[in-house]
Amino acid sequence: MSGGKLYIQTYGCQMNDYDSDRMADLLASSHGLSLTDDPAEADVLLVNTCSVREKAQEKLFHQLGRWSRLKQNNPDLIIGVGGCVASQEGDAIARRAPHVDMIFGPQTLHRIPEMLDQQSVRRIRLTDVTFPEIEKFDRLPPPSVKPPTAQVSIMEGCSKYCSFCVVPYTRGTEISRPLESVVAELRHLAAKGVREVNLLGQNVNAWRGLVEDGEEADLAELITCTSVIEGIDRIRFTTSHPMEFSRSLIEAFADVPELVSHVHLPVQSGSDRILARMKRGYDVAHYMRIVEDLRAARPDIALSSDFIVGFPEETEADFEATMELVEAVNFDTSFSFIYSPRPGTPAALLKDETPPEVKKQRLYRLQDQLERQSRAHAAAMVGSRQRVLVTGESRARSNQLSGRTENNRVVNFTPAGSDDLTGQFVDLRIEKALPHSLQGVVWEAAC
Repeated sequence: MSGGKLYIQTYGCQMNDYDSDRMADLLASSHGLSLTDDPAEADVLLVNTCSVREKAQEKLFHQLGRWSRLKQNNPDLIIGVGGCVASQEGDAIARRAPHVDMIFGPQTLHRIPEMLDQQSVRRIRLTDVTFPEIEKFDRLPPPSVKPPTAQVSIMEGCSKYCSFCVVPYTRGTEISRPLESVVAELRHLAAKGVREVNLLGQNVNAWRGLVEDGEEADLAELITCTSVIEGIDRIRFTTSHPMEFSRSLIEAFADVPELVSHVHLPVQSGSDRILARMKRGYDVAHYMRIVEDLRAARPDIALSSDFIVGFPEETEADFEATMELVEAVNFDTSFSFIYSPRPGTPAALLKDETPPEVKKQRLYRLQDQLERQSRAHAAAMVGSRQRVLVTGESRARSNQLSGRTENNRVVNFTPAGSDDLTGQFVDLRIEKALPHSLQGVVWEAAC
């Protein structure tokens, strides 16, 4: 198989994107496999799954059904299923898709090379969905780099056990990488031209990394360490849990200019009663205190959030409380979904008598309000000076470049000259707010 082709289909969150990139790095190092965009020419097909949203299993089995035809034409083809659905539904995958050769969880992707070697000796299905603490990161090669941005997973799993969430059961409990390991990866990325990093974790602000003297560092300390690495000039982190948003992390927004003026802080509901049923561990007053403290530390900070509509026994009053919170906070951008029960979670057993049409109407109302707020924030940026990290050619127009602002908005602009600005920070004047992007001009040219 050495020198063959690898195809990876990824579903889900940024953590899954990171894991898929590391699978590609790993198999390039161990077996010389190179990525292809065409599954028909691949020697190894991997699908990295996510079980957070509804119908994740159906999406997986439709994909495997399409790949079964490829295996019929090429019996030597290796098919593997990884990620959260593999961890949760390994037995079902084995029953429903007998052509799958390997099943592995998010914590055992580093064992794929050994699985491939065993497949070459004896073609039997191999399954490993265990939770071996931090071994995964110790066994992975240095990450490949696609400057000027990179994502770095600093912890795995979740220990919050929200009643609706399957993550603790598919990724295990919270395990943090040691500080030294994370910093080594960050330095490697910086040396390769990365200017912006996004620190990742299911509850990233729960990270506690061991340091040399046996003490623990928190996320604020990691951010400070990251800020002094030469070359890294912008820092993000995703995703936060309100219960772990510490005073030191809030103070980092006042003290660390490299930390962007943007926080994604999921609230899920504006009703204390529903938050309690969700087992989120905080109430609306707690959430609002974080918002107030963040705005005191960084007045221009942009906030985004996640919302679940139609949680079991959500009343109209509960939903109106969510709308009131949305109005009070004035989010920059947000994501919202109708609740879907995940098998094996406590919330899946709750009685739910709210008609689907009522849930849809509530979602439309919420999304309309969130969209109006987002458009207003974008419009308010027109005329302002924004520092943008140029990431490459614009998707909209080939003669334009594209970059992101601190508050995570895409800006397209025409460069003033012929120089390649990719990987550089450029000051732009925002000229126009479009539905999903901004249009800008180089500040010097604008003046």
